[in-house]
Amino acid sequence: MEFKRIAVDTSKSVFTLHGVDEHGRPVLRQDLTRARFEIETFLGKSSPTEIVLEACGSSHHWGRVAQALGHTVRLIPPQYVKPFVKRGKNNRNDAEAIGEAASRPTMRCVPVKSAETQAEAMDLSARDLLVRQRTQLVNAVRGHAAEFGVIAAKGIAQVEPLLKRVAASDMPQAAKETLAQRGRVIAQLDAQLAEIGQRLAAQHKANPVSQRLAAIPGVGPLTALTVAMKVDAGQFESARHFAAWLGLTPKERSTGSRQSLGGISRAGNERLRQLLVVGAMAVIRHAKPGSKTASPWLLQLLERRPRKVAAVALANKMARTLWAMMANDTAYRRTPQAT
Repeated sequence: MEFKRIAVDTSKSVFTLHGVDEHGRPVLRQDLTRARFEIETFLGKSSPTEIVLEACGSSHHWGRVAQALGHTVRLIPPQYVKPFVKRGKNNRNDAEAIGEAASRPTMRCVPVKSAETQAEAMDLSARDLLVRQRTQLVNAVRGHAAEFGVIAAKGIAQVEPLLKRVAASDMPQAAKETLAQRGRVIAQLDAQLAEIGQRLAAQHKANPVSQRLAAIPGVGPLTALTVAMKVDAGQFESARHFAAWLGLTPKERSTGSRQSLGGISRAGNERLRQLLVVGAMAVIRHAKPGSKTASPWLLQLLERRPRKVAAVALANKMARTLWAMMANDTAYRRTPQAT
């Protein structure tokens, strides 16, 4: 049977298929198991058609499998599929909603990543995970030490002095052993982060796009490498579109002739948005007339708005600059200095 489109709802062990014909009428509703490789067999026997999935980590793998079998693959963000889910959520309704979303001519899609691209970006995700784990352990050590009157300032650099003070204190031996064990785990995480940092530094040096992007004030090697690896400039129509995807533009609640803007939407890649805002804060911290990173626009903005509001505005501008450099394959052009 010929299908116009097949929507696939993936789960841990079952794939739910929803196929439609040329008139959009459902002609296929079927569940296939992952363990028996039924999905590969089905796709291999089907004539080339459009395969649609929700964008997630494993969807890129199945997208590559379908492409290798001659199919056209589209990945749709889950937030764009949700409005099409009917009452009574289940796998079949989810698969139908994916197909309905794909039928819209203006629906936006995510490009299928290659295995090499996903592999290169794993160190970035691993680093974020280890940093969160280390932060949790450091906070736990500081909190438990404070229960016995041993107080330390915030920061990773304060952990080692704190553990020495704990060992020399009069707190119970059981507490000392527990905090010492936490300290050894923190040291192991530091070693792993240092190893990952070396690999990321080597990737940054070997990536010409990342090298160019790092010339922007407030964009360090980690931010530049994240953008170079995880952002496809061709996916976005304009720099404004890219900034909106990152969640750096205001949420709009307008009606009629009345325009109402709120805070930033915080959509898109949360980690990349965080890196841009942190980099913007670093630029603002040293912003003064005559400095290399202080433009007249930024200094005037700081006179009118709070620092954190200005940081978000500067992060928005940095995001647009990043997109323009990637889309046009150009180098960074520094703005005139403020006097």
